[in-house]
Amino acid sequence: MSHITVDDDKPGILGLFAYRPETAKPLGELVEFLMRGPNSLSQGERELIGAVVSRGNDCAFCAEAHGAFAAAQLEDGPRIVTQTQKDPHNAPVSPRVQSLLTIALAVRESGKSVTDELVSAARAAGATELEIHDTVLIAAMFSLFTRYVDGLDTVAPDAPEWYSGAAEMLVQVGYAGLAGAR
Repeated sequence: MSHITVDDDKPGILGLFAYRPETAKPLGELVEFLMRGPNSLSQGERELIGAVVSRGNDCAFCAEAHGAFAAAQLEDGPRIVTQTQKDPHNAPVSPRVQSLLTIALAVRESGKSVTDELVSAARAAGATELEIHDTVLIAAMFSLFTRYVDGLDTVAPDAPEWYSGAAEMLVQVGYAGLAGAR
């Protein structure tokens, strides 16, 4: 049971967005742009970053939801997500994405944990400045969202089919459509 009265039929952040649409609108616009807007990182790679940060923050809802979203958008997605969430430092991804995951995990700890060495390693692996920027912002945003969801003790479905259904919908209609339909 959530700490505040939200619709339990809308798990995780969906119930919180429905509870307070005035804050949901700008947060939703940010997540839609960062996760689905123009970028040299694929949508699946961006979702993987969010899923790894969420798993690191021990947020069941966000880790499962964004893991499913990443899996739906990456080739061999379920295997990649499972292995990456289990051991992000030995993820079955490109060196560029690996270096960005390392930066994302540093952001999860503290913004000051992102060192010149981590950024240099990402550049050496082929990451662009925009990818480094967006990785830091995605990791910070997911740290905010996981604390929001867990801080109000929202419901997290214990049903993999819920997450896979949400992933199918996300691929088709984006975050705005997902928030309105769930």
